[in-house]
Amino acid sequence: MTVPQSTFSLAASIASLPVAERARVLAGLTKKQAEQLLWDWKFWARPNQLPPPGDWLTWLILAGRGYGKTRTGAEWVRSVVCGATPLSRGILGRIALVAETAADARDVMVEGESGILSVHPKAFRPLYEPSKRRLTWPNGAVATLYNAVEPDQLRGPQHDGAWCDELAKWRYAGETWDQLQFGLRLGDKPRQVVTTTPRPIPVLKQIIAAGTSRVTRGSTHENRANLASTFLAEVVKKYEGTRLGRQELNAEILDDVPGALWTRDMLDMSRVGFPPDLVRVVVAVDPSGTKGAEDDGDAIGIVAAGCGVDGRAYLLEDASCKLPPAGWGRRAIEVFKRWDADRLIAERNFGGAMVEHVIRSIDPDVSFREVTASRGKVARAEPIAALYEQKKVSHVGSFPDLEDQMCSFTPSGYIGAGSPDRADAAVWALTELMLGPSPFTWFVGN
Repeated sequence: MTVPQSTFSLAASIASLPVAERARVLAGLTKKQAEQLLWDWKFWARPNQLPPPGDWLTWLILAGRGYGKTRTGAEWVRSVVCGATPLSRGILGRIALVAETAADARDVMVEGESGILSVHPKAFRPLYEPSKRRLTWPNGAVATLYNAVEPDQLRGPQHDGAWCDELAKWRYAGETWDQLQFGLRLGDKPRQVVTTTPRPIPVLKQIIAAGTSRVTRGSTHENRANLASTFLAEVVKKYEGTRLGRQELNAEILDDVPGALWTRDMLDMSRVGFPPDLVRVVVAVDPSGTKGAEDDGDAIGIVAAGCGVDGRAYLLEDASCKLPPAGWGRRAIEVFKRWDADRLIAERNFGGAMVEHVIRSIDPDVSFREVTASRGKVARAEPIAALYEQKKVSHVGSFPDLEDQMCSFTPSGYIGAGSPDRADAAVWALTELMLGPSPFTWFVGN
């Protein structure tokens, strides 16, 4: 067989061959032909990793962990920005790259193993200027990095394309998405790709329902050939069939748990963009008793909440983490100082004394108090859930991991995976603020 020289015909010809014949042809490729094939995404991609046909504004890829979402997004950017030669124009020229945080935009979307820089042949590779949050291609196309913690970054700039990664995890998902849409107004046919593991958040449901969207669904299992055997043996085995596994591996959008103490609608209705002036702020730590990042245990719950001048509670930040004691201790102190908190509290029954030692070793002047659990988790959570029903608590932005735990609390117990570390910390913080002495009495008297 004579192998055609063009990349497209080379890939198409090889892909159409029987397996045995394909192996023989691949072994006989010249170095130039092999390099052409290496960079031909259409040859390597699974069919559902390629853009859908038709006239669409949004291509939404709802897929499980390890599916290849990042590679798919990065290759899409390359396909619309690059022309046939390094200096020829592509279809689009002004791209917005939006991630959950600035670090995610840099570490995953741009510099990651499957990020934009890695999928470009050397001659086509863009120049990355971290200080300017910018990628510039040889043909003049530009991509700018944004994060969903600062939605106003997108107020003003204009684009003809966008790639949004892990939208379901964005803290200000609705606000960030809206600002992006206002600026997606250049060219004749703006387009955007969203790559995310699903969660039942309003903006994701809106995107799915839009007539201009095309939705691709995929699971972790589709990419088994490229995943580490330990990941498949341990992670998939552990979570397969569980509620968390259905969401994170099979990419299912799960409805509320029947009878749960919190529902998605309840949390969405409570959401605000900014808190009012606060009269008191507390940071609660729920110690897990594990070694942090070094083991497979639960996270250390670290949650900040405040009481506003309006008498309502505001959940301000979920900084929960899996770090060794020195690491989570520093994080708790950072949160305490960031919100100018009045007190840091921790549960004694499960490590409160240890928490105080860790905290005092980092900052001996922090106002610290131990709290003791005289009732079970559900009994402590129920009065806090009632405050949400009474519209006395608001979330400042979105806290996906924490809210997933809250929506898995039922009157008969917690049905999520592991321990509800984040939710426990939130319950302790809100209990301290709303069910203890009046925050106004505390403020005046102290």
